[in-house]
Amino acid sequence: MTGKNYTVAFTVDKSPAEVFAAVNNVRGWWSGEIDGRTDRVGAEFTYRYQDLHRSTQKITELVPGRKVVWHVSGASINFVKDKQEWNNTDVVFEITKKGDKTELRFTHIGLVPTIECYGKCAGAWGFYINDSLRSLITTGKGAPNEKER
Repeated sequence: MTGKNYTVAFTVDKSPAEVFAAVNNVRGWWSGEIDGRTDRVGAEFTYRYQDLHRSTQKITELVPGRKVVWHVSGASINFVKDKQEWNNTDVVFEITKKGDKTELRFTHIGLVPTIECYGKCAGAWGFYINDSLRSLITTGKGAPNEKER
């Protein structure tokens, strides 16, 4: 399992377009300070959570109703020894129609069990994807500030 990227998936009773819109409404489901556009190929946005985490994401792929990819650069994770563990990783959202439902598959390529932040980062992603983003998709309201890291 040491080479496995962190992945989580769920299905919802919403259209691929609705799931895609929610994913791109990053401020609606991810806590912290987010500066910049989050909905256009080539756009960059920065994320900062207190003094614990800062990173820059560049949107490298945006296929309406199907896929979103962020390339992470300039990351600084201050609760681990190697503060640049997220540098040059990719965050991928894949959206697939499954019968009358839509599946969202989230993968953080490079977030693997062998890096120090895996436990805390996987736990945080688990909340933000499974709880906050899923809530934004299904109810129109995310819960980005309910999780304290």
